[in-house]
Amino acid sequence: MPGDTLRDLLLNFMRSGGYQPLTKAELARHLGVAFERRAELRAALAALVGDGLVVEGKKARYELCARSGNYLVGTLKFHPKGHALFFPDPSADENLATGLDLAALSRIQIPRREAATALDGDRVLVSLRSPKPRGASRSRFRDELAADEPSGKVEKVLARRSGRLVGVFHQQGRYASVTCDDKALDGDIEIIGETTAQNGQLVVVDLVQWSERTVAPRGRIIEVLGWPGESGVDIIAVIHRFGLRTAFPEEVLAAARATPESPDPAEIARRKDWRQQLVITIDPADAKDHDDALWLEKTAHGWSLAVHIADVSHYVKPGGVLDREAAERGNSTYLVDRVLPMLPTELSNGICSLKPNVDRLTKCALLDVAPDGAIKKARFIDAVIHSRAKLSYEQAQAILDGKPAPAGSDPELAGMVREGWRLASVLRQRRFKHGALDLEMPEIRVRIDDQGRAIAVDPVVHTASHQLVEECMLAANDAVARVLREREKPAIHRIHEDPDPSRLLDYTATAKLYGYNPGDLTNRAHIQKLLDDSKGSPEEHVIKLGLLKSLKRAAYSAESLGHYGLAKGDYCHFTSPIRRYADLIVHRALQPLLDNAPKPADRTPPFAEMRDISRHISDTERVSAEAEGETKQLKLLEYLQSVASSANPPLFDGLITEARPMGLMVEIPALGVRGVVKREDLPDGRWRF
Repeated sequence: MPGDTLRDLLLNFMRSGGYQPLTKAELARHLGVAFERRAELRAALAALVGDGLVVEGKKARYELCARSGNYLVGTLKFHPKGHALFFPDPSADENLATGLDLAALSRIQIPRREAATALDGDRVLVSLRSPKPRGASRSRFRDELAADEPSGKVEKVLARRSGRLVGVFHQQGRYASVTCDDKALDGDIEIIGETTAQNGQLVVVDLVQWSERTVAPRGRIIEVLGWPGESGVDIIAVIHRFGLRTAFPEEVLAAARATPESPDPAEIARRKDWRQQLVITIDPADAKDHDDALWLEKTAHGWSLAVHIADVSHYVKPGGVLDREAAERGNSTYLVDRVLPMLPTELSNGICSLKPNVDRLTKCALLDVAPDGAIKKARFIDAVIHSRAKLSYEQAQAILDGKPAPAGSDPELAGMVREGWRLASVLRQRRFKHGALDLEMPEIRVRIDDQGRAIAVDPVVHTASHQLVEECMLAANDAVARVLREREKPAIHRIHEDPDPSRLLDYTATAKLYGYNPGDLTNRAHIQKLLDDSKGSPEEHVIKLGLLKSLKRAAYSAESLGHYGLAKGDYCHFTSPIRRYADLIVHRALQPLLDNAPKPADRTPPFAEMRDISRHISDTERVSAEAEGETKQLKLLEYLQSVASSANPPLFDGLITEARPMGLMVEIPALGVRGVVKREDLPDGRWRF
């Protein structure tokens, strides 16, 4: 087809009926590839082989991987016990082409010895194995796996997450090695090249050679982090291990510095002027990257709501250095002691941030909301605002609790905030009535001193002020997703696929152990009833956690596959373009649909590229979440170590979640930690669970 790339032509041809494996020359003849484009054909074939879509078989003939067996591509995650779990990419062309039931194969077990040279987080090609019948003999290598779950073998590492590992350096004579706390490795890494590292120091290793699992990997030390226990070394180690980007390249910083510090007057004149309206932000007290702002009023027919979102797309243009860097990062990463922003601070905390008392450009969703919370009309515009108030969640909550607005505030501020909560309450009630699930989990925040040491753990309390903002953002996201679908605009969607029924069956058994009669948990209403019934009980956290483990991970997709948790047929992310690349793409997709669209509108990627971006930013989001969780866990353990060694350690309420011969599994909800209380450490007496 005109406009198709050689890659697309090759894939479509190989998927056509009756295709037989062909050589490069034969493929060129069949596709009518001119001689001067043969090098391009070879490069396209090499890329398809590298991506695991195509294999080069006997006599250098090429065919789809699916013709050689049941192969899937996806991401590998190693379990603490040593085996790995493989998560196929549900939107990958190569997986869809197999005809396999990807919903039933959402998680595949990989025995340790069959993980090849893959590392945690790598993108791999896996061949499927049939599960052994119940009662069949099992090898010692498979004892770690569930007998009735699908398993597989890593055939090829397609892409490393980073190829960098962190470990402790050892030197014995001329032989140097690094010991890594990585479940993917069976032993040490042999070090080649010179290094200034000393015995016992933490180092970063770049893996340069590892061809077989039975052969020790070889690597080169690229950075010496310092001594274990030194302030900040633990967080830097996590940053390197997850391959997170810290400093911005100079060309990106130069582009950010070249961005004007105030909007262009001509651009302001083109936009709808909201600078005289009472537009406000509500954010964490220490926030600097203000993505969203609100205005609303009560009307005779419900409410008018304006959700203003920072117009990052005006400053970050497709294909530019800022755009390429943002796409590579995918999102901002919020570690326990620092933020690794998606955009340089000149943009994220500067011209894009909806700070008070300055002019800022926005994309605005104008929503007419009925008294029952239904969105009756949605319009979208380019606007300019002049935020009148920067409220923290605590200040907004104080207003909702009946206290006055901060001194010097607009006289109408308190009334608008309280009206906002009335609107949010109606929107929230309507969401749950239509099947949305309440999946909010307790959170903690670890406080760090100026030396990087953990000094306290505080619960994160989600109040009505948080819900006010959340409901307005959800309504805007929903409205944008709906118009993109109605107008058939390619975009990046936020998806949350339906859970695997077998997982819900296991979850049903767990709920019954706690005395609940959950009913049919493939019915969304029964799930919400179970959540409601357990609310306020000692086991509420365990019930919610069990449900979350039964559900699939939300992700990004070029296809609108619905959102299970929110009970939405279409959903996208529109409200955080400063910290999420998906939202920036959605802003560009929305541009031609604005009442006052810019001319020309920004280019949006074709569907195939949108699919690749979706896969990439789903991966970066997952990596960021894991790194964020690990840094929080590190500092939480550091805090627990310090209090355990104090003269009068504090007492915490614990919830027994499981009884084992070795002792009790106990969770401390206030800290979000779970561990074992050994039988010998229990007070004398009888214990029942």
